[in-house]
Amino acid sequence: MLTRQSTRGAVALGEAVRDLYAEGQTDYSLAPIVLVDDQDVPLGRIQDGDAVIFCCRRGEREIQLTEAFTAPGFDRFPRPPFHNLNFVILTLYHEKFKDLPVAFAPSRVGDTLGEVISRAGLSQLHTAESEKFAHVTFFLNGGNNQPFQGEEDVRIPSPKNVPFEQVPGLSLPQVAEQVVLGIEKKYDFIVTNFANGDVIGHTANNEAKVRCAKAVDTHLGQVVGAALANDYVVMITADHGNLEEMNNPDGTPHVAHTTNLVKFVLIDLRSASTVKLCDGKLADVAPTILSALGVDQPPAMDGAPLASTHDWGGRRRVLLVILDGWGVGREDDGNPIFLAATPRWDDLLCRYPNSHLQACGDAVGLGAGKAGNSEAGHMNIGAGRVVPQDDVRLDQAMQDGSFYTNEIFIHAIEDVKQRKTSLHLIGLLTEKSSHGSIDYPLALLRMAREHGLDQVYLHLILDGRSTEPGSAPALLEKLETQIEEIGLGQVVSAIGRGIALDRGGNYGKTQRAFDAFVHGVGKKKIMN
Repeated sequence: MLTRQSTRGAVALGEAVRDLYAEGQTDYSLAPIVLVDDQDVPLGRIQDGDAVIFCCRRGEREIQLTEAFTAPGFDRFPRPPFHNLNFVILTLYHEKFKDLPVAFAPSRVGDTLGEVISRAGLSQLHTAESEKFAHVTFFLNGGNNQPFQGEEDVRIPSPKNVPFEQVPGLSLPQVAEQVVLGIEKKYDFIVTNFANGDVIGHTANNEAKVRCAKAVDTHLGQVVGAALANDYVVMITADHGNLEEMNNPDGTPHVAHTTNLVKFVLIDLRSASTVKLCDGKLADVAPTILSALGVDQPPAMDGAPLASTHDWGGRRRVLLVILDGWGVGREDDGNPIFLAATPRWDDLLCRYPNSHLQACGDAVGLGAGKAGNSEAGHMNIGAGRVVPQDDVRLDQAMQDGSFYTNEIFIHAIEDVKQRKTSLHLIGLLTEKSSHGSIDYPLALLRMAREHGLDQVYLHLILDGRSTEPGSAPALLEKLETQIEEIGLGQVVSAIGRGIALDRGGNYGKTQRAFDAFVHGVGKKKIMN
């Protein structure tokens, strides 16, 4: 138990988190907690005239909450009018936020797979369920939100209002059906994401993981069969690993991404000889697709075709299936993919050429040794080159000191100092997630102290994915010490990532986070 006095709020929140654990709640889905004073008044609410820095960086999970604070005419739920709220985002994770202050504005990736296919006058279909729709559109297209000429994007809703582990098949039947329809319409290029391996891999339900692998196998067989019957070249790969590891070494459920290799499978029924495939990295997938389509690879793509000596027999149509989170694991009872009945996947690996691709670390533009993620994976697949990811850019800024001189941050700090209002930091309570790090709020606290601020509030989002289940109280204890050493800042609220960072269009969840941060609505905990 956390018993020492809480002067910065983190320990007090840790006590409340333990109470919710006892009720069966988890970090990922934790109900909002708000600190109150001895008069029952919520502490550190976000108000007009304040500044907010949203310290998450990845993108698709941050969109709804950003909209709630910044979108003109937002009507998903009631909100107070914000006329002078300075809302800063770390990276530009959606084009609709281009007019917001962006601390690390991106340079858009050009000459992507989708763009090159479009310029060649070919048609393309991008389809996935909502949990991964941004990955086959925004990320695959290099940060471009608008479909290219000749591109059709079809979004299939993911299940709502039910824990995903209860429906391990997710909306895969509908996704597969859409792919088959696209094949019948003879799109030149079709790309789809099977979300199950990653979404269910992030849960602690091992039975659901095995059922998930079986569902993927069933529908993979369906779309591959339809494609081959219509003379498509089929390519199958993954964006990173996850599902292939069931438990951690200590026996606890494994719920995070891995650094494992992923498979690349190529099927061309026209081939009179065995296709020779090379091992490589995700950036080599786009050049391979362009080769099959009969489209020249642009100079900006420095990836290499994985079947460089193969004769495609003219311009072909291509289906690319991305099995999200489907890494290469050990063939034992610790691998849900190995345990599941996957006759179609097993048959594909036996009958057709396959190789291994690197999908993590510097091979996809992440820090050396870092597990891959869906954003980096799809961006590298679409770009045909290694694309430096936001975590690398931000880590470099932290290391070389440029983070502390960032003009966007300094302006936000000086703005509230002049107004005599408050600075709020919304951050993820984790040390290693691809969505962010607690290091960013801590660095901003140091900046705020150097600039003479005296009111900075932290609103925490508990992870439950890149952190071990049940680890939030220990992380909060550590955070209390770190803030005390800095000498500035107070933690005032906490909420689970699955609520605050919903990406499935459930604005009811978004409202719970918004109301906690703005109105102080949630489980109350007296600051002790």
